[in-house]
Amino acid sequence: MDDCVFCKIINKEIPAKPVFEDEDLIVINDIDPKAPVHMLIMPKKHIANLDALTEEDSSIVSKILMAAQRLAKEKNIMARYKIVTNVGEIAGQTVMHMHFHMLGGWKSNSEVTTQLKQQL
Repeated sequence: MDDCVFCKIINKEIPAKPVFEDEDLIVINDIDPKAPVHMLIMPKKHIANLDALTEEDSSIVSKILMAAQRLAKEKNIMARYKIVTNVGEIAGQTVMHMHFHMLGGWKSNSEVTTQLKQQL
């Protein structure tokens, strides 16, 4: 997509420092983090969101989740992260390119509660 900011990042038209990248995925740090660790995991193929996912593209979700697991190990946040994807503007999707927020790294339940309250 010509005006998709994530496609521009994937195509190296907008500079970014990938946390992880392979032939199917790119992972970048969120520019406005909502947790100690906040990364965006996205497919290189432009797919608007989960509603636009086809059977042909369904394996990408598995690759995204396996990348999240690998990143959790690398960032030492196993059992302290969550994966979120917003589907559509009403649900909070601001970039119409499927992506998953990986948020984690909290040290305690009170830290999680405080940060979640700040987001509301």
